[in-house]
Amino acid sequence: MRVYLPLTLSWLAELRRTGQAGPAPLTAYAVTPALREWYLSGGEEELEYAALSRAALASLRLLAADPSAPRRRVVVAADVPDRNAVADPDLALQPEALGEVTLTSAVPLAAMAAVHVDAPDAESDVAAAAGAVGAADEGDDDAQFTVDGAADHELLWYGVQEIDGLIRPSGER
Repeated sequence: MRVYLPLTLSWLAELRRTGQAGPAPLTAYAVTPALREWYLSGGEEELEYAALSRAALASLRLLAADPSAPRRRVVVAADVPDRNAVADPDLALQPEALGEVTLTSAVPLAAMAAVHVDAPDAESDVAAAAGAVGAADEGDDDAQFTVDGAADHELLWYGVQEIDGLIRPSGER
């Protein structure tokens, strides 16, 4: 099963150092039956994008909790055995939890297919959104507008072999 694991650049550096995302349990996003049901008209590619977008929002929440992390959303796409990605049936139909799965084991670097990261020019919008995501979750329309500003930035695709370049401080060669 393809899953989308929300991270920060700091966590990506830790993943690179240890060779895995973990320990379990980890929250990720995937094309679950509930997500399919919610997006009735979407094809597989649109459903994957919806799961990726939900992981990007979760990455924003991680940034809100870690003010020291660089203000760029990070989502790692990985392929895990179906049995390792468990959807909570009690949460499955809640809109905020659509596509959410719990990974029951660490995800090795070898299982990762790609890394999606904001471009550096998105940092100011992502920083503002990280500061507003809590209020947006509480229903504040102005805060939601700010969060949507970050969502307007498409995450860039990187191969797993490019992680070192993503985590290296700028200016380092």
